[in-house]
Amino acid sequence: MRMTSSTKIMLIACGSFSPPTPMHFRMFEIARDHIQQMGLGQVVGGIVSPVHDSYAKKGLVSATHRCAMIKIGLKTSDWIHLSDWETQQEEWTRTRQVLQYHQNYINSYLKDTNGTINNQHIPAWIPEGIKRTAGQVQLKLLCGADLLESFATPGLWKDEDLEAILGYHGIVVISRAGSNPEQFIFNSDLLSRYRRNITIVTNWVTNDVSSTLIRKLLSRGLSVKYLLDDHVAEYIRKFGLFGTNNETKYILTPGSAAEAMSISPISPVNDPDLYIEAQNQRNKLGAASCEAMDETDFPIPPLPPTTLNKVFCCATESNSKPASPGTTGGSRGTFLSRPGSAVQIVTTAAPMPTPPLVTSPDGTTTNPAGAAALHITLDDGTTGKKKVVKKLKISACPV
Repeated sequence: MRMTSSTKIMLIACGSFSPPTPMHFRMFEIARDHIQQMGLGQVVGGIVSPVHDSYAKKGLVSATHRCAMIKIGLKTSDWIHLSDWETQQEEWTRTRQVLQYHQNYINSYLKDTNGTINNQHIPAWIPEGIKRTAGQVQLKLLCGADLLESFATPGLWKDEDLEAILGYHGIVVISRAGSNPEQFIFNSDLLSRYRRNITIVTNWVTNDVSSTLIRKLLSRGLSVKYLLDDHVAEYIRKFGLFGTNNETKYILTPGSAAEAMSISPISPVNDPDLYIEAQNQRNKLGAASCEAMDETDFPIPPLPPTTLNKVFCCATESNSKPASPGTTGGSRGTFLSRPGSAVQIVTTAAPMPTPPLVTSPDGTTTNPAGAAALHITLDDGTTGKKKVVKKLKISACPV
């Protein structure tokens, strides 16, 4: 299998994607850059194929959720797409069969001249306009160095599967800086035999954020912001995946709780589109719709409608005392007798709409009747005696 700059290539990544991380998708970009810069071919599409639910692996959520999260994570990509074929089978499908199905479908689609396939539902992972370019398309398995090393694990891979994957398709391996996949290939007779079909790409920007790490952080209630796509993280919390809950106070994007919880997972295909649309519409409301916090977290007793009595200082139980007449709070003292000159601000009128100011001929402004009287009382901090040092007339703020 000899590749040239005119060779058309599609990349397919198989795995759990529970959940999908940015690095899962970043691998496609790294591989495409390398292949095209080295003149090895033209990458025309990418496929993400999540594994079947019957695949026994810890932390694997249902294919419905995994497909939805993949579609959400790929919303901004114009060349990488989800294929849910593997999840729709009756049982787990071997990697060799996954590659063969997609390669055969691509070949049939390209060779279809009478429009038979065009009259059917064409899967979204088929690149648009692929028929307009001449030549065949080679499907290659995209993977990390850990999968390459798993080829040597006894009993994990069938020899005939490895022969087919390496001989008919080829693999593109994303390797970490400092690792030595060449040495591993040299030590394997099978890999050495198909060395020309193995493309090694070094990822110079190390990223060790794995699905396992994300699940661990989520299950502990820790933040995954900047490690996971915001919409994917919000989807996870919305449906309580990986040991999270759907408390609305942890929503990552601004907006009302009711809007965020309004989408239900009806379909793994349609749900992400509706979900993203709901987020975009909500964000268009602007800063006025943002919620700083859930107000039920800090219940505050209502104040009387005619008197406001606020003390701006800190205190402890040791200096609490019954409130004096005219104040509120019962056992909560005003703490004006403590050293430190605490300030008490009292308004003697209920809030009302602000009346217009009246300007007199001499240029001064006066407040009409009905304004609140403001008393500022200072505590001398020693004798406990109080005195009014200033009396002003102010207008009540509109409510």
